[in-house]
Amino acid sequence: MNTRSMIVVLPAVSVIALSLLVKQHAAHAAPPQGASAAATAKAAPATASSNSPGAVAIPDTVLAINSDKPMSERVVHYEIDARYDAVKHTVDATEVLTYHNLTGQALDHFPFHLYQNAFEPKATWVREAKRDGNRDTSYAKWEDKEYGAEEIKSLEVVGQGDLTSNLQYIQPDDGNKDDKTVVDVHLPKPVAPGQYVQFKIAFHDQMPETQARSGWKRDFVLGGQWFPKVGVWWHGAWNCHQYHAMTEFFADFGVYDVKLTVPQYEVVGASGVKVSEVGNPDSTKTLAYHGDDIHDFAWTASPRFKVKEDGVFQGQMGPVSLRILMQPAHWSQVERHEKILKESLDHFERWYGPYPYKTLTLVDPEPDSAAGGMEYPTFITGDTSWFMPKGLYGPELVVEHEFGHQYWYGMVATNEFEDAWMDEGINSYTEVKVLDSILGSKTSVLNLAGATLGEREGQRLGYIGVADVDPIAQKAYDYYTFNSYGGVTYGKTASVLLTLESIVGEDTMQKAMHTYFMKYRFTHPVKEDFLKTIEEVSGRDLRWYFNQAIYGSPVMDYKVLKIESFPANWYEEEKKSAGKKKDDKDTVYRSTVWLQRKEDFVMPVEVEIKFDNGEKIREHWDGVSRWTKFAYEKRAKVVSAEIDPDHKIQIDRNDFNNSYTAEANGKPARKLANYWLFMTQWLSQALAWWAV
Repeated sequence: MNTRSMIVVLPAVSVIALSLLVKQHAAHAAPPQGASAAATAKAAPATASSNSPGAVAIPDTVLAINSDKPMSERVVHYEIDARYDAVKHTVDATEVLTYHNLTGQALDHFPFHLYQNAFEPKATWVREAKRDGNRDTSYAKWEDKEYGAEEIKSLEVVGQGDLTSNLQYIQPDDGNKDDKTVVDVHLPKPVAPGQYVQFKIAFHDQMPETQARSGWKRDFVLGGQWFPKVGVWWHGAWNCHQYHAMTEFFADFGVYDVKLTVPQYEVVGASGVKVSEVGNPDSTKTLAYHGDDIHDFAWTASPRFKVKEDGVFQGQMGPVSLRILMQPAHWSQVERHEKILKESLDHFERWYGPYPYKTLTLVDPEPDSAAGGMEYPTFITGDTSWFMPKGLYGPELVVEHEFGHQYWYGMVATNEFEDAWMDEGINSYTEVKVLDSILGSKTSVLNLAGATLGEREGQRLGYIGVADVDPIAQKAYDYYTFNSYGGVTYGKTASVLLTLESIVGEDTMQKAMHTYFMKYRFTHPVKEDFLKTIEEVSGRDLRWYFNQAIYGSPVMDYKVLKIESFPANWYEEEKKSAGKKKDDKDTVYRSTVWLQRKEDFVMPVEVEIKFDNGEKIREHWDGVSRWTKFAYEKRAKVVSAEIDPDHKIQIDRNDFNNSYTAEANGKPARKLANYWLFMTQWLSQALAWWAV
């Protein structure tokens, strides 16, 4: 989900920039318009299959992708006909879900996500957000406008009748009987392996004022997680978690055919391609969208969007139509948004693999709407503000990050409930790489009025404040707090992978990322798939690193403990006249440098030792013991020592103790450290809340 942008400048600029960005977090997108009648016909769902009961099947359409055949194992086909009431902020819809049982066993029940039910006072999402914090609201008091609901009015299984009375709310994660975000339906007749089953559902949504990247704000709406969505059969069981304040989503690939009826004055954007638009006698219009090989569908509407839809990116598999929906007050930034969108597409295609879809929609949502910085297949929201001077790269950071989710969430569809780092963290790593390439490694977040900040350091700042709280590899809803979730899932994962890159080499890491994407796109890989890919491509056993950095929670902190130099013949009486400066060019010194491993993370490190004659020596330490020393005897004294002189390690919690000089001035160092500690802790907290 949303980007972790960090702005560190002179204190005044820091506060201004961050406060402005925290308030916004938005930038929207919607799919290109228009399709021929033939294309519309091609998008119609397939209805016949010789081996499927009820003569239903999953369509093999390719209207929305630059491919002549399906790219995923299509499990689902959603046909949704929805009407949005812009006054009441409600959706009334019918849904026909065709499900192909590819599990290898008979299925006698099906769980569905009802995400909008999360926004009720007793729901698990609200309870956790109140207790642990969240990015949108403090819930200082409950307000009616925050209420959301998703009600299944009726559910029929074709060939088995009306099963509405069989619906049962379940709470597989926490047993909260007041949570209604998962509903289960038992079937009288199991669905045999290889067969299809069709659900006909009528449902009603009450959208809340925007929370968790869904809902309305004034006359704007973001339709995210808005329809009953079936769980994923995964590893021999249904995977259908409740909606938690620190989780995102998981679903199967398939085909979407969605009709949206809205007031005629609305400007609409959505996932997939638009195949038709017709006006209705009741001052509404109905727009039809089609998506192939996607696992979710989102839409937006506002009467005030200004639209740029003439942009095209020439991708490796074919042209990608870009559609940008901007707030009128931000229209001057539309070229800026298009530029970073195209640059992100270019980098991802060259480094990781092709973008196969024909469309990409970018939306700039209503200010203060809690709708910015969100990803759905072929549809992302960005984040900007009226105050966004060149050199303050908030919009670029958000757009690049949300586009990256098209790869690490949209195509490599990992289970975000259980391994959020495999989307958010891997995406944060590639965010650093892409933005460093486009905007410069030292200036990819900020380059304004002499103040600079790179995204690499920004990610590290988000992590160090929570370094000793949680491991990366755990269920998202098991993190200690929202701050910990954000700092570890985003910042730590990015820092861990950047450090891994220094171990295996940048070219090897990029090859591994490309291999991983191409091998696991349109599937649901697990963490070992990712880790083993890196080991296979690098040809190295990296368990010593993964066990600590991914599966464990030890903290890394290496320190130059002390340096010392004294004459080898110190015991001989000096015979120098008083007040005369000693000529020590021929004096032999015995020098020692001590290094200490202060915490539990064990990793080889390099130290650079400098002498007063200009000589430099590089030493290596395996880091296994708690401390080590290096001793020298030469006609020069040690003047300084620095651990990790090339700054390859991003996970060391305290960089300030990595160096030591023989003649240090402690007072300004302590003052600077205190200022820096304050700033990093403040920034880490603010950004974890805003950008996670």
